[in-house]
Amino acid sequence: MKLSENLDLSEITRSESAKRNGISNTPTPEHIENLKALAEKIFQPIREHFKKPIRISSGYRSKELNAKVGGSATSQHSKGQAIDLDNDGTDITNRQIFDFVKDNLPFDQLIYEFGDDDNPNWVHISYNRNGQQRGQVLKAYKLNGQTKYFPYA
Repeated sequence: MKLSENLDLSEITRSESAKRNGISNTPTPEHIENLKALAEKIFQPIREHFKKPIRISSGYRSKELNAKVGGSATSQHSKGQAIDLDNDGTDITNRQIFDFVKDNLPFDQLIYEFGDDDNPNWVHISYNRNGQQRGQVLKAYKLNGQTKYFPYA
């Protein structure tokens, strides 16, 4: 099923962790509608801007899969509202993706995930089709082994 011109449902639900652990990662119809909005409002504009493939490191996660991988119980990934992008090893940096989204797209959350001052390890982006976008821009870091977030400056 096509979610947008350059994104198929199978790409955003693919999970090696789900396969290894025998966990279903099939979204509900509501989750599919959320994924379509995410594809149309976030993924497709990024793809069109850079005119090159964009790599998804994590997309939809069923509640069971999300728990297995240690995701937050309130993760937008489990609602079909979030995507993590990681273009390391290509000529498009994660920082370029982060900056493009921050400066050009409506989003609920945009997170600069770890990395260094020049480039995040990956970029987390969420979009809420049923509500106001918070436009929250954060940076993730580790403190005493736990992930913490602070406003991105």
